[in-house]
Amino acid sequence: MLVRRNASLAELTTLRVGGPADRLVEVTTAEELVTAVRDADAAGRPLLVLGGGSNVVAPDEGWAGDVVLVRTRGLSYRCAARTVEVEVQAGESWEELVAATVADGLAGVETLSGIPGSTGATPVQNVGAYGQEVAQTITAVRVWDRAAGRQRVLRPADCGFSYRNSRLKQRPGELVVLTVTFGLFPGRRSRPVTYAELATTLGVDIGDTAPLDDVRAAVLQLRRGKGMVWDPADRDSRSAGSFFTNPVVPHTAAVEGCPSWPAGKGRVKLSAAWLVQNAGYGRGTREGRVGTSSKHSLALTTEPGATATELMAFAEKVIAGVQERFGVTLVPEPTAVSV
Repeated sequence: MLVRRNASLAELTTLRVGGPADRLVEVTTAEELVTAVRDADAAGRPLLVLGGGSNVVAPDEGWAGDVVLVRTRGLSYRCAARTVEVEVQAGESWEELVAATVADGLAGVETLSGIPGSTGATPVQNVGAYGQEVAQTITAVRVWDRAAGRQRVLRPADCGFSYRNSRLKQRPGELVVLTVTFGLFPGRRSRPVTYAELATTLGVDIGDTAPLDDVRAAVLQLRRGKGMVWDPADRDSRSAGSFFTNPVVPHTAAVEGCPSWPAGKGRVKLSAAWLVQNAGYGRGTREGRVGTSSKHSLALTTEPGATATELMAFAEKVIAGVQERFGVTLVPEPTAVSV
């Protein structure tokens, strides 16, 4: 395990904010990950487990304890009844994993192309985009239970998946993800396309399939156009992707003119991007060194020298503006780490 002192959290996150970590421990195997977590717990040091840093607002004060940087690697395949199960180490790049599964002719996560971060973070947030979410293909999550001091395997029913949420997210820090297993479908065609924007880009009808490579290329094209593919040369990608989740409200609380989608009995999901845009925080709105992306109003971006305090203050203004204008409360998607 590689141990560093006073490493910059800003350099380890896509928002590029955050102070120094007192002790940064970089692990490359699941065994090292468990050891690093156990050592921190045994010593009573505060612990922060960090993967790709793409869904984290790190504190300006830094972290006065251990930051365990997960860089575990490796995939293994096994055939199941109708799927191929792929067990993935938590530190694997999510984008590289999606690229590999598409190249191998395995469908199920192709519309999740271009999302930054590590694979171990995907079940925490129940990552989703363009009509797919990881809950649809996850078959198992192997975790380290810090309180019990042992490994456990969570099945989907144990994970409590919901829209951008899970048991892992609701009880942060209790369970450390070691591996994630996905059940993917062999073949060169995608799963049915259910997202209208993607279907239009592909030139297919809702419910149709398309070649895996075409779906991946179309998703990357759409995401780049919104500044949501990580690129150090693109200042609009200094973000956490969508900063707010699409609010789910009773259908009686739907906002006139706001795009919406069915979200279960008597409920609809509203477009957070539309709400932000129409509350006066459209694309390119800036306050100092933070603001909305010039390409997409739902992404909050930072400039060099920005702080987490500035970013969260701007986010609170957006939340207040949407609440005042439409009576809808936005919820941030990234985790704001507190010291």
